[in-house]
Amino acid sequence: MSTIVTFGEVMGRLNPPGFQRLRQCLPGSLQLTFAGAEANVAVSLALLGGQSRFVTALPQNPLADACISTLRGLGVDTRSIVRTDEGRLGLYFVEAGANQRASQVVYDRAGSSISLAPATAYAWREILADAAWLHLTGITPSISEAAAASTLAAAQTAKELGLVVSCDLNFRAKLWRWRAGVKPKELAEQTMRQLLPLVDLVVANEADCSDVLQIRAEGTDVDAGQLSVDRYPQVAEQLIQQFPNVSRVAITLRESHSASHNDWGGMLYERDNSHAYFAPMSDGEYSPYPIKNMVDRVGAGDSFAAGLIFALTTPELSDPHTALQFAVAASCLAHSIEGDFNYSTRGEIEALMGGSTAGRVIR
Repeated sequence: MSTIVTFGEVMGRLNPPGFQRLRQCLPGSLQLTFAGAEANVAVSLALLGGQSRFVTALPQNPLADACISTLRGLGVDTRSIVRTDEGRLGLYFVEAGANQRASQVVYDRAGSSISLAPATAYAWREILADAAWLHLTGITPSISEAAAASTLAAAQTAKELGLVVSCDLNFRAKLWRWRAGVKPKELAEQTMRQLLPLVDLVVANEADCSDVLQIRAEGTDVDAGQLSVDRYPQVAEQLIQQFPNVSRVAITLRESHSASHNDWGGMLYERDNSHAYFAPMSDGEYSPYPIKNMVDRVGAGDSFAAGLIFALTTPELSDPHTALQFAVAASCLAHSIEGDFNYSTRGEIEALMGGSTAGRVIR
């Protein structure tokens, strides 16, 4: 099995117990775990049985040591992580939403090691020499100009070496602040339009293509939780028209009825046969998973990307519709697990794909 490399920022994630707000529990205790979009993908791949390597830059201190130990303990190859005397481990704080109160994220990641490290800090040819796939996101280039340059350098080297490159657009409105006088969406579009000509598989949520590329699904109001699902193949077609190198577009479809109740599904569009696959399906119709008691939604998109990459690189799962079913089921289960990492097993994912939705105790 070939190695899948992911590159990006890993942070400490801090959240209050249960559904408390930060003002309720501070001063007091917060739970710390480690998280970050590309690290989440690497962990999911490793837990599913794949070979994953995570690349980032981290400071020389015990916090970073603990982070690396956690990733290594979950089966991720961490040998290509760059240790530096500059910067810090970034942090982010999560308040879990409930019912009509939305979840909130507060970033504290300015001056992180990866935001300061130049593109030359990473020996990309050596890092990617034995790899088959590179996964990137739009989050890392959003944190600094240096991180954007590093992301682009990774993709350029990967294409020179013949790797498959995937990229999750992952627009974050609170980021993309590193060029004065340029609004976040404008900076995101300028930067990602440089990266996407190097990408084979684009992953996005229901709003990313609109936010980053101004490609909109007509009749959709994401804030109101209303999706015109049948319009998303057109979104994929327009993206491929602009970037003909892209062979696949995968989009997660989240219909938010409240912070506790979402409907969840996905689409995979194949350029070669101009066909859009949807999952889950029931009696030949798209029928999303109803998630009515959400535990934690952060990282669900990363578990979708990881599930899709794992399936596409696993022969018995690589049929496009099967791969999409696997990705959607994996990310559905991720909503039931606290923290960013998806600890769902392949067996649990395949059981959900097969219709096991009742949640009965397994004895």
